[in-house]
Amino acid sequence: MASPAAEFIDRTLQAEGSEFRAEADAERIGGGLRHYGASVGAVRGTVRDAGRRHPDMTHDEVTALAAELWAEPVYERRLAAIVLLQGHVRMLRGSDLTRLEQFLRDARARELVDPIATDVVRPLLDRLEGAEATRALRIIERWAIDPDPNLRRAASLR
Repeated sequence: MASPAAEFIDRTLQAEGSEFRAEADAERIGGGLRHYGASVGAVRGTVRDAGRRHPDMTHDEVTALAAELWAEPVYERRLAAIVLLQGHVRMLRGSDLTRLEQFLRDARARELVDPIATDVVRPLLDRLEGAEATRALRIIERWAIDPDPNLRRAASLR
């Protein structure tokens, strides 16, 4: 059963979509993802509205919602997960790199890899300190030599 926040986001993104844009996005982005045809602005606005409906989400609620959105191979849902994490990047922890690694491995499109790397991973790494920063850098170093091209790209964009 989907959480109320995920249901709201999914329902709104579907309503904001257009078949014409969905077809154009599928052709441009590819990766075997489905597309609702919602604009980036609609995705950002929907996540903002979800935040107003569900204020004061905890770290665990934010990361669970991001995972729930990401679970479906729909471009706009995955972009919404990234926008959610961008807006809550200050509450993320080094241990969240494991989830971000899973997202990167399953991104299927550079249009999802790049914002995870530059707008979520990079600011997360920038604020980590001490042992947590050292562990995180070891993870990124591992990404840099991983066979997965998305992880290598993410490591290069940090």
